[in-house]
Amino acid sequence: MKNIKPFSIDIPETTLLDLKQRLNHLRWPDEIANSGWDYGANSDYLKSLMAYWKTDFNWRKQEARLNTFNHFIANIDGLDIHFIHARGKGPNPIPLILTHGWPSSFIEMTKIIPLLTEGEQSFDVIVPSLPGFGFSDRPHERGCDVQKISALWFKLMTEVLGYPKFCAHGADWGVSISARLGFMYPEQVMGIHTTTVTGGTPGQPYPGTTPASAAELQFLDRRAAWVKKEGAYAHAQSTTPQTLAYGLNDSPLGLAALLVEKFRSWSDCQDDIESRFSKDELLTLITLYWATETIGSSMRLYCEYKRNVWTMGPDEKIAVPCAVACFAQDNAPPIREWAERFYNIQRWTEFARGGHFPALEEPELLAEDIKTFFYSLKR
Repeated sequence: MKNIKPFSIDIPETTLLDLKQRLNHLRWPDEIANSGWDYGANSDYLKSLMAYWKTDFNWRKQEARLNTFNHFIANIDGLDIHFIHARGKGPNPIPLILTHGWPSSFIEMTKIIPLLTEGEQSFDVIVPSLPGFGFSDRPHERGCDVQKISALWFKLMTEVLGYPKFCAHGADWGVSISARLGFMYPEQVMGIHTTTVTGGTPGQPYPGTTPASAAELQFLDRRAAWVKKEGAYAHAQSTTPQTLAYGLNDSPLGLAALLVEKFRSWSDCQDDIESRFSKDELLTLITLYWATETIGSSMRLYCEYKRNVWTMGPDEKIAVPCAVACFAQDNAPPIREWAERFYNIQRWTEFARGGHFPALEEPELLAEDIKTFFYSLKR
């Protein structure tokens, strides 16, 4: 290994004291009576969460838990990239990079790391923070898009960590980044495992040469309907992320409202967010964004993506073996027929429960699917 230095999470006490001061002086907007979550984040729930954040939440306890993992910083192409590196305990662990998305962080993957590093079928698990997220550098130049990040991940795995071959799993942004890894580096990437498929964005051409079937058109209609209902965040973040950043970087209440609303609406929580995520889990994620001041830089990824969308041509396909784990309450789950247009699908699993954050919601189901797929491949 080269160009690596150990890292330990240690948020300055002044940052935590400033946060507490701000939590003592929140300004609350009005709300339509008995509206629940119909207009967005619900004030009754947020008031209980803010009270817990101010009086009961213990960041140092969560920080100590996170520091039980081995953290590192590697400088790659001028960016300091934070990552966890957890060694597998089996006889011949498979190198595996796990990529999170938005509005998440590396924290999402911490539940499944022990499930993947233990046992005969184990992995060397690498969990980086995306540029502009958490403890990775915030990009200081334009153009840090999916293509750039996948190239950074390739260098992290092969040049920095010295793995000649590796596997990749991703959710949300990690889907596109893992797909790009498999597409660009088929000699080194043994296979990819994702929770949905890239492509199918309204207005983009169909991959492949045959017209879409009735089932595929229905899937694209479902995806378009989801975008119409839930996609305002992506449109705003892909056009004016800097404008949003001023308020979210300055207000812990605004930041919490945005993130909590997404974790509730995108998960399989049946309208009860704490049936899937505890207050401590939510506030650990929110505090990470707050303390590192990375909500603005995390949202810029949408802008970079829109300005340089990666799409495969009509005759192009990801050649490496691919697996997709579809969770029932994810955001418009794909269908296999569509995925096979541009993925070399070797495993397709549909789960009756789980949402957009399966590493947090259903870690055992996800870890077992990852193990089953990658250990089925010829090494």
